[in-house]
Amino acid sequence: MNFYGKNERGKQKLPTVLTEEMFTKLLKATKPSHHRLAFKLAFLCGMRISEIVNLKKQDIDVQRRLIFIRQGKGGKDRYVPLPIRIITQKEIDKNIPLKCGIRALEIAFKNKMRSKLFNREDLHFHNLRHSFATNLLNKGVPVTDVQFWLGHSRLDTTAIYLKVSPDQALKRYEEIWG
Repeated sequence: MNFYGKNERGKQKLPTVLTEEMFTKLLKATKPSHHRLAFKLAFLCGMRISEIVNLKKQDIDVQRRLIFIRQGKGGKDRYVPLPIRIITQKEIDKNIPLKCGIRALEIAFKNKMRSKLFNREDLHFHNLRHSFATNLLNKGVPVTDVQFWLGHSRLDTTAIYLKVSPDQALKRYEEIWG
Protein backbone atom coordinates (compact mmCIF):
# COMPACT_ATOMS: atom_id res chain seq x y z
CA MET A 1 0.00 0.00 0.00
CA ASN A 2 1.50 3.35 -0.93
CA PHE A 3 0.88 6.71 0.73
CA TYR A 4 -1.98 7.66 -1.57
CA GLY A 5 -3.99 4.52 -0.99
CA LYS A 6 -3.26 2.38 -4.06
CA ASN A 7 -1.96 -1.10 -3.45
CA GLU A 8 0.12 -3.20 -5.81
CA ARG A 9 -2.98 -4.35 -7.71
CA GLY A 10 -4.11 -0.78 -8.39
CA LYS A 11 -7.06 -0.97 -6.03
CA GLN A 12 -7.82 2.27 -4.30
CA LYS A 13 -8.36 2.72 -0.58
CA LEU A 14 -10.43 5.70 0.55
CA PRO A 15 -8.57 8.24 2.71
CA THR A 16 -9.50 8.50 6.38
CA VAL A 17 -10.68 11.91 7.56
CA LEU A 18 -10.92 13.67 10.89
CA THR A 19 -14.27 15.08 11.92
CA GLU A 20 -14.50 18.69 13.06
CA GLU A 21 -14.98 17.38 16.61
CA MET A 22 -11.77 15.34 16.41
CA PHE A 23 -9.93 18.35 15.06
CA THR A 24 -11.19 20.56 17.90
CA LYS A 25 -9.99 17.96 20.42
CA LEU A 26 -6.63 17.82 18.65
CA LEU A 27 -6.16 21.58 18.91
CA LYS A 28 -7.14 21.65 22.58
CA ALA A 29 -4.63 18.87 23.33
CA THR A 30 -1.77 20.52 21.39
CA LYS A 31 0.39 22.87 23.44
CA PRO A 32 3.13 24.18 21.12
CA SER A 33 1.53 27.06 19.23
CA HIS A 34 3.53 26.34 16.08
CA HIS A 35 2.18 22.75 16.00
CA ARG A 36 -1.37 24.05 16.52
CA LEU A 37 -0.95 26.52 13.65
CA ALA A 38 0.49 23.81 11.38
CA PHE A 39 -2.49 21.54 12.12
CA LYS A 40 -4.87 24.44 11.36
CA LEU A 41 -3.13 25.21 8.05
CA ALA A 42 -3.51 21.60 6.92
CA PHE A 43 -7.10 21.07 8.11
CA LEU A 44 -8.55 24.51 7.34
CA CYS A 45 -6.50 25.51 4.28
CA GLY A 46 -5.66 22.17 2.69
CA MET A 47 -1.92 22.77 2.77
CA ARG A 48 0.62 19.98 2.44
CA ILE A 49 3.17 19.58 5.22
CA SER A 50 6.04 20.77 2.99
CA GLU A 51 4.04 23.88 2.04
CA ILE A 52 3.45 24.67 5.72
CA VAL A 53 7.12 24.29 6.64
CA ASN A 54 8.19 26.52 3.72
CA LEU A 55 5.57 29.22 4.33
CA LYS A 56 6.82 32.80 4.63
CA LYS A 57 5.00 35.80 6.11
CA GLN A 58 5.03 37.62 2.75
CA ASP A 59 2.97 34.77 1.24
CA ILE A 60 0.06 35.46 3.61
CA ASP A 61 -2.38 38.14 2.50
CA VAL A 62 -4.69 38.76 5.44
CA GLN A 63 -6.59 41.52 3.59
CA ARG A 64 -7.52 39.21 0.69
CA ARG A 65 -7.77 36.20 3.04
CA LEU A 66 -5.45 34.14 0.87
CA ILE A 67 -2.18 32.27 1.25
CA PHE A 68 0.08 32.02 -1.78
CA ILE A 69 1.73 28.63 -2.16
CA ARG A 70 5.00 28.93 -4.06
CA GLN A 71 6.12 25.93 -6.04
CA GLY A 72 3.95 23.34 -4.33
CA LYS A 73 3.85 19.73 -5.47
CA GLY A 74 4.72 19.46 -9.15
CA GLY A 75 6.29 22.92 -9.06
CA LYS A 76 2.84 24.56 -9.16
CA ASP A 77 1.90 27.88 -7.60
CA ARG A 78 -1.60 28.23 -6.14
CA TYR A 79 -3.69 30.07 -3.59
CA VAL A 80 -5.45 28.57 -0.58
CA PRO A 81 -8.07 30.24 1.63
CA LEU A 82 -7.12 31.87 4.93
CA PRO A 83 -9.88 31.65 7.58
CA ILE A 84 -9.01 34.83 9.48
CA ARG A 85 -11.62 34.18 12.16
CA ILE A 86 -9.72 31.03 13.14
CA ILE A 87 -6.11 31.75 12.15
CA THR A 88 -5.21 35.13 13.60
CA GLN A 89 -2.61 37.71 12.61
CA LYS A 90 -1.07 37.21 16.07
CA GLU A 91 -0.60 33.47 15.40
CA ILE A 92 0.94 34.19 12.02
CA ASP A 93 3.32 36.82 13.40
CA LYS A 94 4.41 34.56 16.25
CA ASN A 95 4.82 31.27 14.35
CA ILE A 96 5.67 31.97 10.69
CA PRO A 97 8.19 30.92 9.54
CA LEU A 98 7.49 27.69 11.38
CA LYS A 99 9.98 26.73 14.06
CA CYS A 100 10.14 23.05 13.15
CA GLY A 101 10.54 20.75 10.19
CA ILE A 102 8.49 18.15 8.40
CA ARG A 103 9.59 15.21 10.53
CA ALA A 104 8.89 17.06 13.80
CA LEU A 105 5.34 17.84 12.64
CA GLU A 106 4.75 14.27 11.52
CA ILE A 107 5.90 12.96 14.89
CA ALA A 108 3.85 15.53 16.85
CA PHE A 109 0.69 14.63 14.92
CA LYS A 110 1.32 10.88 15.12
CA ASN A 111 1.94 11.09 18.89
CA LYS A 112 -1.35 12.95 19.41
CA MET A 113 -3.22 10.35 17.35
CA ARG A 114 -1.65 7.49 19.32
CA SER A 115 -2.50 9.11 22.66
CA LYS A 116 -5.35 7.95 24.88
CA LEU A 117 -7.41 10.85 23.53
CA PHE A 118 -7.66 9.26 20.07
CA ASN A 119 -5.96 5.83 20.19
CA ARG A 120 -5.53 5.84 16.40
CA GLU A 121 -2.57 4.32 14.59
CA ASP A 122 -3.98 4.81 11.10
CA LEU A 123 -3.85 8.61 10.84
CA HIS A 124 -1.00 10.66 9.38
CA PHE A 125 -0.46 14.40 9.00
CA HIS A 126 -1.70 14.24 5.39
CA ASN A 127 -5.10 13.07 6.68
CA LEU A 128 -5.64 16.69 7.74
CA ARG A 129 -5.53 17.69 4.06
CA HIS A 130 -7.91 14.85 3.18
CA SER A 131 -10.21 16.17 5.91
CA PHE A 132 -10.12 19.68 4.42
CA ALA A 133 -11.37 18.40 1.06
CA THR A 134 -14.01 16.08 2.49
CA ASN A 135 -15.38 18.69 4.90
CA LEU A 136 -15.71 21.26 2.09
CA LEU A 137 -17.63 18.79 -0.06
CA ASN A 138 -19.86 17.88 2.91
CA LYS A 139 -20.71 21.55 3.30
CA GLY A 140 -21.80 21.77 -0.33
CA VAL A 141 -18.71 23.38 -1.87
CA PRO A 142 -18.55 22.42 -5.57
CA VAL A 143 -15.93 19.79 -6.40
CA THR A 144 -14.31 22.18 -8.91
CA ASP A 145 -13.71 24.71 -6.10
CA VAL A 146 -12.15 21.97 -3.95
CA GLN A 147 -10.00 20.98 -6.94
CA PHE A 148 -8.84 24.61 -7.22
CA TRP A 149 -7.92 24.91 -3.52
CA LEU A 150 -6.07 21.58 -3.53
CA GLY A 151 -4.16 22.47 -6.69
CA HIS A 152 -5.18 19.31 -8.54
CA SER A 153 -4.78 19.43 -12.32
CA ARG A 154 -7.26 16.61 -12.84
CA LEU A 155 -10.79 16.49 -11.49
CA ASP A 156 -10.62 12.72 -11.04
CA THR A 157 -7.87 13.25 -8.45
CA THR A 158 -10.24 15.41 -6.41
CA ALA A 159 -13.25 13.16 -7.05
CA ILE A 160 -11.92 10.54 -4.61
CA TYR A 161 -13.21 12.81 -1.82
CA LEU A 162 -16.75 12.47 -3.16
CA LYS A 163 -16.51 8.78 -2.27
CA VAL A 164 -15.09 9.35 1.21
CA SER A 165 -18.18 10.98 2.57
CA PRO A 166 -21.36 10.49 0.61
CA ASP A 167 -23.33 12.96 2.77
CA GLN A 168 -24.47 15.18 -0.10
CA ALA A 169 -25.44 12.22 -2.28
CA LEU A 170 -27.35 10.67 0.62
CA LYS A 171 -29.15 13.96 1.28
CA ARG A 172 -30.27 14.20 -2.35
CA TYR A 173 -31.27 10.52 -2.32
CA GLU A 174 -33.39 11.02 0.80
CA GLU A 175 -35.08 14.05 -0.78
CA ILE A 176 -36.26 11.72 -3.54
CA TRP A 177 -36.96 8.49 -1.63
CA GLY A 178 -37.13 9.88 1.93
